[in-house]
Amino acid sequence: MNNLALNRMVAMLFMVPQNVTQQSKAARFGHKGIPVILQQSAAALGLLVISPLLLLTMLFIRMESQGPVFFTQVRVGENGRRFHCYKFRSMYLKTDPKYREPEPSDSDREGVCKKYYNDPRITRVGKFIRKYSIDELPQLLNVLKGDMMLIGPRPHLTTEYDNYDRNIMPRLYCKPGLTGLWQVNGRADTDFEQQLQFDKDYIQQQSIWLDIKILLATVPAVLGAKGAY
Repeated sequence: MNNLALNRMVAMLFMVPQNVTQQSKAARFGHKGIPVILQQSAAALGLLVISPLLLLTMLFIRMESQGPVFFTQVRVGENGRRFHCYKFRSMYLKTDPKYREPEPSDSDREGVCKKYYNDPRITRVGKFIRKYSIDELPQLLNVLKGDMMLIGPRPHLTTEYDNYDRNIMPRLYCKPGLTGLWQVNGRADTDFEQQLQFDKDYIQQQSIWLDIKILLATVPAVLGAKGAY
């Protein structure tokens, strides 16, 4: 056996696969917040309590514009696993006569997290449910399925994962959440780097007490509608 073959064999024996490394880091950080079973139980109870609001939202969406009530989008979760994130549809379909593409001048932020403060694609109902985060409520189903938690990092887009791989890696060490530090600290008013920092802070400081504080801060943040559009 020549030296080259021997070196390759040694490299194969001691090489640690990337997914194993990532899983070991996830295990090290672990989940230190409110227990999963309690969060899923709260999600089930929440769906039951707000079911009249959900039904009304579905009705108004169907009355205003054509298309499905729900919108699903692929997001990246724990250990890089991709899942379908549920939301109420808040935009016109491209086939709808009212649909209009936003102009470049409509954007108030460039880059991966491009935002349009007055996005013409958003319906009137969509503006309201986005303002008060009602469009996010179907994600309680994601919590029940085990894709998400009630509290955690923001579930990021696949484009964010592909373009900011190294920066977002810490966010993959735990499941994303319906609410979190980013959601109660400005939401769309924050840029991508600030969002990353909020998520990293949550992962490093995660505790039951922090989860409780975030839950308590979520209600005034939603009612105040700061950074929601």
